[in-house]
Amino acid sequence: MALVMADRQRCAWAGADRSPPDPLMVAYHDDEWGVPVRNDVELFERLALESFQAGLSWSTILRKREAFRAAFRGFDPAVVARFDDDDRVRLMADAGIVRSRAKIEATIAGARIYESMRASDQDLSAFAWNIVGGKPLQNNGTVQASTPLSEEMSKALKGKGFKFVGPVIVYAWMQAVGMVNDHARDCFRRTEVRA
Repeated sequence: MALVMADRQRCAWAGADRSPPDPLMVAYHDDEWGVPVRNDVELFERLALESFQAGLSWSTILRKREAFRAAFRGFDPAVVARFDDDDRVRLMADAGIVRSRAKIEATIAGARIYESMRASDQDLSAFAWNIVGGKPLQNNGTVQASTPLSEEMSKALKGKGFKFVGPVIVYAWMQAVGMVNDHARDCFRRTEVRA
């Protein structure tokens, strides 16, 4: 279901129905969500943020995104992979981010896995996009928590050693980075993203 705001219909989750609308969520919906991302570092960042979002609202993560970027040094996997115990202490003390030890550890471990993949001439983009056949899937606009394909992607990521990549988190990531176009049928972005 899409919502109407200033002559445009949007996906309901974008918060356009709130009074006043949440400008951060609306901007994220209009400018980022569902746009295909093939840059490895951006894919890593977005996967990490989806992992941190587990159990929280996406608007919470959006409000903390710049603090996350600062804390995780731009989510540069080469840098994050070298984080040590001092960095873990620093991150756990940073009120600007979600201070979950398990999620912090998963992000650092994920950066090390990313770097290991790079060392063996694999990149995250090719790895992930290959699972969806190299191009965005056009779903029917029905809201889903996970799909058989997100289960496959989850299993593949877990096989590499990534954590906090269950099928629901992975499906949210796939939607966010445009591997799946899940904008509502009457959302103005559905056609734009498809193009």
